[in-house]
Amino acid sequence: MIVAIDGPSGSGKSSVAREVARRCGLTYLDTGAMYRSVAYLCLERGVDPEDDARTAEVARAARIEFSGEGGRRVVADGEDVTEAIRTAEVERAVSPVSANPAVREAMVAQQRRVGETGDVVAEGRDIGTVVFPGADVKVFLTASPEARARRRAVQRQGGDLARGREVAVDARAERAILDDLVRRDAYDSSREASPLRPADDAARIDSSEMGFDEVVDAIVALSPELAARAGEARA
Repeated sequence: MIVAIDGPSGSGKSSVAREVARRCGLTYLDTGAMYRSVAYLCLERGVDPEDDARTAEVARAARIEFSGEGGRRVVADGEDVTEAIRTAEVERAVSPVSANPAVREAMVAQQRRVGETGDVVAEGRDIGTVVFPGADVKVFLTASPEARARRRAVQRQGGDLARGREVAVDARAERAILDDLVRRDAYDSSREASPLRPADDAARIDSSEMGFDEVVDAIVALSPELAARAGEARA
């Protein structure tokens, strides 16, 4: 069984997909982390993310793996980059990297190999439209730019609004995140290679006013098989 969860940056795809996988006994595939890893490797090696040819070389040679409980740790070419790929610098670099058709081709090939091994929950921007168009469940998860910026700002300070862990954030930092999200939304939606858009048959969920568990529950409820798997896992 394959569950595809797409949506814009900061919509909570990663945490939601990870929890759906945990509840239903599926494998979690964080495709966004793969593109972030390529962006990180480019920055570390002095490769301009706008240099399509050299960035593609990095992507084709990259070994990106997931380890630890639930695949929470991201390893790129033998280095644990879990925290490093979440910096603002990587955030800025990942848009041109992920828009590169050759990079996407390399990453999609890796993603499909994982999907062939069994039951998967994959999240990203083109999972239901390009990577797994035949997915059993497709979701387009979104939220207002303001809600997403707030969540990202709190997350960077060690909090988690979805789970009720509020922390104080700097208003200027939050505004900078909002501006970056709006920029990235426009970039991802207008790129030629696999633009961000919902699959025609995707269930659309706006999480602006929803709690974390509400979102997960809504996704699990979309499929009798998912609901049954979740019930078996609780038993």
